[in-house]
Amino acid sequence: MSDLPHSPAADRNKQPIFDALTRILGERGTALEIASGTGQHAAWFAAAMPQWTWQPTDADARMIPALASRVAEAALSNLRAPLLLDVMAPQWPSQGAAFAEEEKFDAIYCANMLHIAPWATCAALMQGAARHLLPGGLLITYGPYFEEEVPPAPSNLAFDEELRARNSAWGIRRLEDVAAEARRAGLALRERHVMPANNLLLVFGF
Repeated sequence: MSDLPHSPAADRNKQPIFDALTRILGERGTALEIASGTGQHAAWFAAAMPQWTWQPTDADARMIPALASRVAEAALSNLRAPLLLDVMAPQWPSQGAAFAEEEKFDAIYCANMLHIAPWATCAALMQGAARHLLPGGLLITYGPYFEEEVPPAPSNLAFDEELRARNSAWGIRRLEDVAAEARRAGLALRERHVMPANNLLLVFGF
């Protein structure tokens, strides 16, 4: 059995997210994943979408060796070696050569980052996505959000309280605030998909 870092939540949500991605994305393309964490999503999606090339990244240098091991274990030709990428850095990726001008992506995918990072990462994500998406490309985010005129789930209220107790810069974000940051970067909220466990999958595009 693999001794790589493992997220039970990633195992639970990978199928519903994949089902949504198959309705949203085209038949083929190249995807940049932000905050890949354990790499479970990257390996799963690359295996399930062989016509899509998947580029995993993470801001935590300590996660890169485990991510590289996950990629090696998957042994997929369409799953690239992981890169260190902090959305707050002035260039992406954060280490090594910047993405070349021609290295833009059909999709940028970011799951469960915005609520466990300072609010400034939201603007940075949107601005970086606007720089690195191809025309017609999509930014897809997944996680819990609060929404105006939608009663919050008790579990999300408790989760938000727990997050803020752990770090005052963390917390579940308001969808309207996230969409406003997207607009400032030239992106618009195109789709909103309700997901299990009181999560949303949001799709932004030019």
